[in-house]
Amino acid sequence: MPFEKVILVEGRSDKQHLLQLLAEPVEIICTNGTVSATRLEELLAPYDDMDIFILVDADKSGEKLRALIKREFPDAFHLYTDPTYREVATTPLRFLANILLGANIDVKSEFLGSI
Repeated sequence: MPFEKVILVEGRSDKQHLLQLLAEPVEIICTNGTVSATRLEELLAPYDDMDIFILVDADKSGEKLRALIKREFPDAFHLYTDPTYREVATTPLRFLANILLGANIDVKSEFLGSI
């Protein structure tokens, strides 16, 4: 089944954390650190016809990346983790499941329920 949705995260640990939740095929792209506008374009250009979701850490580097993405890809959907958890990789799975469900991304049923 081909991908229809793309989630951009900062690192591999974020990607591994999200993969545990997904109940549909979603491409997860890692920036692996600081990226330029050119590098961001290279990463996301192949997915231009898909829904692009941004889920980055709630810290200074994540907000810097988010600002760049808003400028370069204004149609991307921005998802936010709670600043209490700071990082996507340390956010509880049930909390992330609710964030993804809110964006119409299917998650495995065992992660549904109250947080």
